[in-house]
Amino acid sequence: MITKKDYSKYPGFEFLYDRDPESHKGDYGHALLIAGSYGKIGAAVLATRACMRSGVGLLTVHVPRCGVSVLQTAVPEAMLSIDADDSCFTSVPKNLERYDAVAIGPGIGTEEQTIDVLLRVLEALKKQGKGKNCKLILDADALNILSVHPEAIHLAEGAVITPHAGEYARLFADSDPQAMADIHGLTIVMKSHKTTIYSPSLLPKVNDTGNAGMATAGSGDVLTGVTLGIAAQKVAYSKRHPSRISNNYEENQQIAAMSVYMHGAAGDIAAKKRSQYALIASDIIDEL
Repeated sequence: MITKKDYSKYPGFEFLYDRDPESHKGDYGHALLIAGSYGKIGAAVLATRACMRSGVGLLTVHVPRCGVSVLQTAVPEAMLSIDADDSCFTSVPKNLERYDAVAIGPGIGTEEQTIDVLLRVLEALKKQGKGKNCKLILDADALNILSVHPEAIHLAEGAVITPHAGEYARLFADSDPQAMADIHGLTIVMKSHKTTIYSPSLLPKVNDTGNAGMATAGSGDVLTGVTLGIAAQKVAYSKRHPSRISNNYEENQQIAAMSVYMHGAAGDIAAKKRSQYALIASDIIDEL
């Protein structure tokens, strides 16, 4: 169990352990998840379930039409924004300004239409101003798209990105992660045995939870969902407590570090119950 003691060194994150009995769902953030495509709706389900289990107040999931019945059955707590296309991400979700945090990537694919609309969404978010008003998390295919459109990496400035080694190499080759964080204004969550979080002008944070059983399909989608949920809650908390707003990069690093810690700790509990060999991504969600 995560206690007040665990997070006492992170002022402004009290929502993780202490909820006001008079609070309502709006106090815990409204998140937007853009995920899924034909054959990859499972990624959207995993990220959605993980986000809801992380404590977010409201979650809207933008999916193609093929994912509607799946999402409404698997996670009835989530609201849906339905894409114009049957099978992939092709249209900009309405009212982006209403969301406290946006995550894009799990299972969206790399179709030409998806590439175009991803860049349009990033442009729209950049115009409205990311950071204290809205957090952005990019993972999976969103990173793969940016790797073939490096001229657009500036649109991700201020985002949290969560690459595994292959995704990082496609983005930045063998460049030093701290240097890339500093140059591009990114918080980089380098997923590995000892996941490390790099943020501009800050010392890296190394996570000490997790196990080899978490090297399994969908585990990254779960982390995206957790990070989205924590980020949305933090933005909503800061709106209610302006004095607790901190440096954007420091805040992003703390959000990422907490999310990775929780993800790994849940994986450790799951491994004790089911063994590392049998662990699947859904088990991580069940232990959040």
